Amino acid sequence: MELIELRPDRSLRVGLVGTGYAARLRAEALTADPRSHLTAVAGSSLERTQIFNEPFQAEVLSDWRALIDRADIDLVIVSTTNREHAPVVRAALEGKKHVVVEYPLALDLTEAAALITLASQQNRLLHVEHIERLSGIHQALLQAIPEVGTPFYARTIGLNPQHPAPRKWTYHHELFGFPLMAAVSRLHRLIHLFGPVATVYCQTRYQNSTEGYYTACLCSAQLTFISGLLAEVVYGKGETLWQAARTLEVQGDRGAVVIEGEQGTLIRGEHTLPLDMGSRRGLFVKDTTLVLDHLTQGNPLYMTPEESLYALRVADAARRSAETGQVIQL
Repeated sequence: MELIELRPDRSLRVGLVGTGYAARLRAEALTADPRSHLTAVAGSSLERTQIFNEPFQAEVLSDWRALIDRADIDLVIVSTTNREHAPVVRAALEGKKHVVVEYPLALDLTEAAALITLASQQNRLLHVEHIERLSGIHQALLQAIPEVGTPFYARTIGLNPQHPAPRKWTYHHELFGFPLMAAVSRLHRLIHLFGPVATVYCQTRYQNSTEGYYTACLCSAQLTFISGLLAEVVYGKGETLWQAARTLEVQGDRGAVVIEGEQGTLIRGEHTLPLDMGSRRGLFVKDTTLVLDHLTQGNPLYMTPEESLYALRVADAARRSAETGQVIQL
Protein backbone atom coordinates (compact mmCIF):
# COMPACT_ATOMS: atom_id res chain seq x y z
CA MET A 1 0.00 0.00 0.00
CA GLU A 2 1.37 3.41 -0.99
CA LEU A 3 1.66 6.00 1.75
CA ILE A 4 -0.23 9.28 1.48
CA GLU A 5 2.23 12.16 1.22
CA LEU A 6 1.20 15.16 3.27
CA ARG A 7 2.34 18.74 2.59
CA PRO A 8 1.72 22.00 4.44
CA ASP A 9 -1.11 22.71 1.99
CA ARG A 10 -2.35 19.14 1.67
CA SER A 11 -3.85 17.15 4.58
CA LEU A 12 -5.53 13.76 4.28
CA ARG A 13 -9.12 14.36 3.14
CA VAL A 14 -11.75 12.25 4.87
CA GLY A 15 -15.39 11.48 4.13
CA LEU A 16 -17.55 10.28 7.00
CA VAL A 17 -20.66 8.12 6.49
CA GLY A 18 -22.87 8.21 9.58
CA THR A 19 -24.08 10.67 12.20
CA GLY A 20 -24.33 8.60 15.38
CA TYR A 21 -22.27 8.47 18.57
CA ALA A 22 -19.24 6.71 17.05
CA ALA A 23 -19.33 9.02 14.02
CA ARG A 24 -19.20 12.07 16.28
CA LEU A 25 -16.17 10.71 18.12
CA ARG A 26 -14.51 10.05 14.75
CA ALA A 27 -15.28 13.59 13.56
CA GLU A 28 -13.84 15.08 16.74
CA ALA A 29 -10.67 13.00 16.40
CA LEU A 30 -10.22 13.97 12.76
CA THR A 31 -10.67 17.69 13.35
CA ALA A 32 -8.20 17.60 16.26
CA ASP A 33 -5.43 16.03 14.14
CA PRO A 34 -3.70 18.45 11.71
CA ARG A 35 -2.91 15.59 9.33
CA SER A 36 -6.59 15.09 8.45
CA HIS A 37 -9.40 17.25 7.17
CA LEU A 38 -13.03 16.21 7.51
CA THR A 39 -14.15 17.11 4.00
CA ALA A 40 -17.67 15.70 3.73
CA VAL A 41 -20.34 14.00 5.86
CA ALA A 42 -23.26 11.89 4.63
CA GLY A 43 -26.15 10.56 6.69
CA SER A 44 -29.55 8.99 6.22
CA SER A 45 -31.33 12.26 7.04
CA LEU A 46 -30.21 15.59 5.55
CA GLU A 47 -31.60 17.55 8.51
CA ARG A 48 -29.87 15.32 11.07
CA THR A 49 -26.63 15.46 9.10
CA GLN A 50 -26.73 19.25 9.04
CA ILE A 51 -27.19 19.35 12.82
CA PHE A 52 -24.42 16.80 13.31
CA ASN A 53 -22.06 18.81 11.11
CA GLU A 54 -22.49 22.19 12.84
CA PRO A 55 -19.32 21.88 14.98
CA PHE A 56 -17.25 20.50 12.10
CA GLN A 57 -18.16 22.62 9.05
CA ALA A 58 -17.66 19.86 6.50
CA GLU A 59 -19.75 19.64 3.35
CA VAL A 60 -23.08 17.94 4.01
CA LEU A 61 -24.26 15.34 1.51
CA SER A 62 -27.62 13.58 1.50
CA ASP A 63 -26.30 10.35 -0.07
CA TRP A 64 -23.18 8.38 0.77
CA ARG A 65 -22.76 7.54 -2.92
CA ALA A 66 -22.17 11.20 -3.67
CA LEU A 67 -19.47 11.25 -1.00
CA ILE A 68 -17.68 8.26 -2.50
CA ASP A 69 -17.91 9.73 -6.01
CA ARG A 70 -15.86 12.76 -4.96
CA ALA A 71 -12.36 12.72 -6.37
CA ASP A 72 -10.96 14.74 -3.45
CA ILE A 73 -11.65 12.08 -0.78
CA ASP A 74 -8.68 9.92 0.29
CA LEU A 75 -10.27 8.00 3.16
CA VAL A 76 -13.85 6.95 3.88
CA ILE A 77 -14.90 6.18 7.46
CA VAL A 78 -18.03 4.03 7.66
CA SER A 79 -19.99 4.51 10.87
CA THR A 80 -23.58 3.84 9.88
CA THR A 81 -26.10 1.03 10.41
CA ASN A 82 -24.61 -2.45 10.33
CA ARG A 83 -26.54 -3.47 7.22
CA GLU A 84 -25.00 -0.59 5.27
CA HIS A 85 -21.40 -1.41 6.14
CA ALA A 86 -20.75 -3.85 3.30
CA PRO A 87 -22.26 -1.84 0.41
CA VAL A 88 -20.55 1.38 1.49
CA VAL A 89 -17.19 -0.36 1.96
CA ARG A 90 -17.46 -2.07 -1.43
CA ALA A 91 -18.30 1.16 -3.23
CA ALA A 92 -15.47 3.01 -1.48
CA LEU A 93 -12.89 0.36 -2.34
CA GLU A 94 -14.08 0.21 -5.94
CA GLY A 95 -13.65 4.01 -5.96
CA LYS A 96 -10.00 3.56 -4.90
CA LYS A 97 -10.55 4.99 -1.40
CA HIS A 98 -8.92 3.82 1.79
CA VAL A 99 -11.56 2.59 4.24
CA VAL A 100 -12.10 2.43 8.00
CA VAL A 101 -15.28 0.67 9.11
CA GLU A 102 -16.74 0.06 12.56
CA TYR A 103 -17.31 -3.63 13.28
CA PRO A 104 -18.87 -5.72 11.84
CA LEU A 105 -17.33 -5.48 8.38
CA ALA A 106 -20.45 -7.15 6.96
CA LEU A 107 -23.44 -9.15 8.14
CA ASP A 108 -22.69 -11.81 5.52
CA LEU A 109 -19.51 -13.84 5.99
CA THR A 110 -18.91 -14.42 2.28
CA GLU A 111 -19.27 -10.72 1.52
CA ALA A 112 -16.86 -9.84 4.32
CA ALA A 113 -14.20 -12.16 2.87
CA ALA A 114 -14.79 -10.72 -0.61
CA LEU A 115 -14.25 -7.18 0.68
CA ILE A 116 -10.89 -8.11 2.20
CA THR A 117 -9.85 -9.60 -1.14
CA LEU A 118 -11.04 -6.47 -2.97
CA ALA A 119 -9.01 -4.20 -0.68
CA SER A 120 -5.89 -6.22 -1.47
CA GLN A 121 -6.59 -6.07 -5.21
CA GLN A 122 -7.12 -2.30 -5.06
CA ASN A 123 -4.01 -1.80 -2.90
CA ARG A 124 -6.07 0.13 -0.37
CA LEU A 125 -6.34 0.06 3.41
CA LEU A 126 -9.32 -1.77 4.88
CA HIS A 127 -9.27 -1.35 8.65
CA VAL A 128 -12.04 -2.85 10.77
CA GLU A 129 -12.21 -1.01 14.09
CA HIS A 130 -11.95 -3.19 17.20
CA ILE A 131 -11.30 -0.69 19.98
CA GLU A 132 -11.75 -3.41 22.59
CA ARG A 133 -8.16 -4.38 21.75
CA LEU A 134 -7.01 -0.88 22.71
CA SER A 135 -8.97 -0.71 25.96
CA GLY A 136 -7.51 -0.72 29.44
CA ILE A 137 -9.66 -3.77 30.21
CA HIS A 138 -8.05 -5.80 27.44
CA GLN A 139 -4.54 -4.67 28.32
CA ALA A 140 -5.16 -5.62 31.95
CA LEU A 141 -6.37 -9.06 30.86
CA LEU A 142 -3.31 -9.63 28.70
CA GLN A 143 -1.07 -8.92 31.70
CA ALA A 144 -3.13 -10.78 34.32
CA ILE A 145 -4.05 -14.03 32.55
CA PRO A 146 -0.51 -15.50 32.67
CA GLU A 147 -0.78 -15.19 36.47
CA VAL A 148 -3.73 -17.60 36.69
CA GLY A 149 -1.88 -20.57 35.19
CA THR A 150 -3.66 -22.50 32.46
CA PRO A 151 -7.08 -20.93 31.75
CA PHE A 152 -9.89 -23.48 31.42
CA TYR A 153 -13.07 -21.36 31.68
CA ALA A 154 -14.12 -17.85 30.64
CA ARG A 155 -17.42 -16.01 30.83
CA THR A 156 -18.46 -12.61 29.52
CA ILE A 157 -21.90 -11.12 30.17
CA GLY A 158 -23.30 -7.87 28.83
CA LEU A 159 -26.91 -7.05 29.73
CA ASN A 160 -28.49 -3.65 29.09
CA PRO A 161 -32.06 -3.16 30.34
CA GLN A 162 -33.95 -0.41 28.52
CA HIS A 163 -37.47 0.64 29.49
CA PRO A 164 -38.90 1.32 27.03
CA ALA A 165 -36.74 -0.14 24.30
CA PRO A 166 -36.04 2.50 21.64
CA ARG A 167 -37.52 2.00 18.20
CA LYS A 168 -34.21 2.45 16.42
CA TRP A 169 -31.95 0.49 14.13
CA THR A 170 -30.12 -1.26 16.98
CA TYR A 171 -33.41 -3.05 17.73
CA HIS A 172 -34.11 -4.03 14.13
CA HIS A 173 -33.40 -7.56 12.86
CA GLU A 174 -32.07 -6.58 9.43
CA LEU A 175 -30.40 -3.25 10.26
CA PHE A 176 -28.60 -4.52 13.37
CA GLY A 177 -28.09 -8.14 12.36
CA PHE A 178 -27.65 -11.28 14.42
CA PRO A 179 -26.64 -10.14 17.94
CA LEU A 180 -23.22 -11.77 18.10
CA MET A 181 -22.35 -10.62 14.58
CA ALA A 182 -23.33 -7.06 15.49
CA ALA A 183 -21.48 -7.42 18.82
CA VAL A 184 -18.61 -9.45 17.36
CA SER A 185 -16.17 -7.66 19.68
CA ARG A 186 -17.35 -9.93 22.53
CA LEU A 187 -16.11 -12.95 20.60
CA HIS A 188 -13.01 -11.28 19.22
CA ARG A 189 -11.76 -10.40 22.70
CA LEU A 190 -11.87 -14.06 23.74
CA ILE A 191 -10.33 -15.25 20.47
CA HIS A 192 -7.45 -12.81 20.85
CA LEU A 193 -6.87 -14.06 24.39
CA PHE A 194 -7.36 -17.80 23.89
CA GLY A 195 -6.89 -18.65 20.21
CA PRO A 196 -9.03 -20.51 17.67
CA VAL A 197 -12.47 -21.97 18.39
CA ALA A 198 -13.43 -25.62 17.84
CA THR A 199 -17.23 -25.67 18.38
CA VAL A 200 -20.09 -23.22 18.94
CA TYR A 201 -23.57 -23.75 20.36
CA CYS A 202 -25.97 -20.81 20.62
CA GLN A 203 -29.53 -19.95 21.58
CA THR A 204 -31.31 -16.65 20.93
CA ARG A 205 -34.67 -15.22 22.02
CA TYR A 206 -36.48 -12.08 20.88
CA GLN A 207 -39.48 -10.38 22.46
CA ASN A 208 -42.35 -8.64 20.65
CA SER A 209 -41.00 -8.68 17.10
CA THR A 210 -43.18 -6.46 14.87
CA GLU A 211 -42.35 -4.80 11.56
CA GLY A 212 -38.74 -5.90 11.88
CA TYR A 213 -38.26 -4.34 15.33
CA TYR A 214 -38.13 -6.10 18.70
CA THR A 215 -38.30 -4.87 22.27
CA ALA A 216 -35.72 -7.25 23.75
CA CYS A 217 -33.21 -9.91 22.78
CA LEU A 218 -31.08 -12.40 24.65
CA CYS A 219 -28.29 -14.39 23.02
CA SER A 220 -26.28 -17.05 24.85
CA ALA A 221 -23.38 -18.92 23.23
CA GLN A 222 -21.11 -21.68 24.48
CA LEU A 223 -17.69 -21.93 22.84
CA THR A 224 -15.11 -24.70 23.03
CA PHE A 225 -11.62 -23.56 22.10
CA ILE A 226 -9.03 -25.78 20.45
CA SER A 227 -6.94 -25.33 23.63
CA GLY A 228 -9.77 -27.02 25.59
CA LEU A 229 -10.97 -23.84 27.28
CA LEU A 230 -14.74 -23.50 27.67
CA ALA A 231 -16.39 -20.08 27.35
CA GLU A 232 -19.84 -18.58 27.73
CA VAL A 233 -20.89 -15.36 26.00
CA VAL A 234 -24.17 -13.70 26.96
CA TYR A 235 -25.51 -10.60 25.21
CA GLY A 236 -28.88 -9.05 25.98
CA LYS A 237 -30.78 -5.78 25.89
CA GLY A 238 -34.27 -4.37 26.13
CA GLU A 239 -37.47 -4.29 28.11
CA THR A 240 -37.56 -7.79 29.60
CA LEU A 241 -34.19 -7.44 31.31
CA TRP A 242 -34.14 -5.91 34.78
CA GLN A 243 -30.54 -6.00 36.00
CA ALA A 244 -27.63 -4.52 34.08
CA ALA A 245 -24.42 -6.55 33.95
CA ARG A 246 -20.98 -6.03 32.46
CA THR A 247 -18.74 -8.81 33.70
CA LEU A 248 -15.80 -10.86 32.45
CA GLU A 249 -14.32 -13.80 34.30
CA VAL A 250 -11.37 -16.09 33.56
CA GLN A 251 -10.68 -19.15 35.71
CA GLY A 252 -7.27 -20.84 35.61
CA ASP A 253 -5.68 -23.72 37.48
CA ARG A 254 -3.73 -21.28 39.70
CA GLY A 255 -6.10 -18.33 40.02
CA ALA A 256 -8.77 -16.19 38.41
CA VAL A 257 -9.41 -12.77 36.93
CA VAL A 258 -12.78 -11.13 37.62
CA ILE A 259 -13.87 -7.84 36.05
CA GLU A 260 -17.08 -6.13 37.13
CA GLY A 261 -17.77 -2.92 35.26
CA GLU A 262 -14.70 -0.74 35.71
CA GLN A 263 -13.17 -2.80 38.55
CA GLY A 264 -10.81 -5.73 37.98
CA THR A 265 -9.35 -8.23 40.44
CA LEU A 266 -6.66 -10.89 40.21
CA ILE A 267 -7.26 -13.77 42.63
CA ARG A 268 -4.34 -16.02 43.61
CA GLY A 269 -5.16 -18.37 46.50
CA GLU A 270 -6.07 -16.24 49.50
CA HIS A 271 -4.64 -13.10 47.92
CA THR A 272 -6.49 -10.60 45.75
CA LEU A 273 -4.90 -7.77 43.82
CA PRO A 274 -6.67 -4.89 42.08
CA LEU A 275 -5.96 -4.52 38.37
CA ASP A 276 -5.06 -1.25 36.71
CA MET A 277 -7.94 -0.93 34.23
CA GLY A 278 -6.87 2.33 32.66
CA SER A 279 -9.62 4.39 31.05
CA ARG A 280 -12.35 3.70 28.51
CA ARG A 281 -12.10 7.26 27.21
CA GLY A 282 -10.29 8.24 24.05
CA LEU A 283 -10.35 4.87 22.30
CA PHE A 284 -11.71 6.22 19.02
CA VAL A 285 -9.02 8.89 19.13
CA LYS A 286 -6.39 6.17 19.55
CA ASP A 287 -7.82 4.15 16.68
CA THR A 288 -8.01 7.20 14.40
CA THR A 289 -4.45 8.25 15.27
CA LEU A 290 -3.15 4.77 14.49
CA VAL A 291 -4.93 4.81 11.12
CA LEU A 292 -3.37 8.18 10.24
CA ASP A 293 0.04 6.92 11.37
CA HIS A 294 -0.39 3.90 9.13
CA LEU A 295 -1.49 5.86 6.06
CA THR A 296 1.15 8.58 6.36
CA GLN A 297 4.11 6.80 7.94
CA GLY A 298 3.52 3.09 7.33
CA ASN A 299 3.31 2.24 11.03
CA PRO A 300 1.62 -1.13 11.71
CA LEU A 301 -1.97 -1.26 12.89
CA TYR A 302 -2.98 -3.24 15.96
CA MET A 303 -4.96 -5.89 14.06
CA THR A 304 -5.67 -7.19 10.57
CA PRO A 305 -8.94 -7.54 8.64
CA GLU A 306 -8.36 -11.29 8.64
CA GLU A 307 -8.50 -11.35 12.45
CA SER A 308 -11.84 -9.55 12.39
CA LEU A 309 -13.05 -11.95 9.68
CA TYR A 310 -12.21 -14.97 11.85
CA ALA A 311 -14.24 -13.54 14.76
CA LEU A 312 -17.07 -12.92 12.31
CA ARG A 313 -16.79 -16.55 11.20
CA VAL A 314 -17.31 -17.65 14.81
CA ALA A 315 -20.27 -15.27 15.11
CA ASP A 316 -21.78 -16.70 11.93
CA ALA A 317 -21.40 -20.19 13.39
CA ALA A 318 -23.35 -18.95 16.44
CA ARG A 319 -26.07 -17.66 14.11
CA ARG A 320 -26.32 -21.00 12.31
CA SER A 321 -26.41 -22.85 15.64
CA ALA A 322 -29.25 -20.64 16.90
CA GLU A 323 -31.20 -21.28 13.70
CA THR A 324 -30.67 -25.06 13.60
CA GLY A 325 -30.28 -25.98 17.28
CA GLN A 326 -27.07 -27.82 16.37
CA VAL A 327 -23.50 -27.59 17.62
CA ILE A 328 -21.41 -26.08 14.80
CA GLN A 329 -17.90 -27.32 14.15
CA LEU A 330 -15.39 -24.78 12.92
